[in-house]
Amino acid sequence: MARIAYLRDQLARAERLAKAILDRQTAEQLQAFAAECREELQVLSRRAAA
Repeated sequence: MARIAYLRDQLARAERLAKAILDRQTAEQLQAFAAECREELQVLSRRAAA
C-alpha cells in the first residue's frame, strides 16, 4: 500500500508541475511520467482488490 500512496503523490506532483512549467519539453516529460505512474497505479490497485 505504501507504493500506491507514493505513486498517487508523484502523479499529483507531476501533473501540477506540468501545468505550471513553461518549458514545453519538460512539461511533456512530466506528463509522460504521470502517465507511467497512472498505469502502474492501476496495476497495483487491481492486485490489491483481488
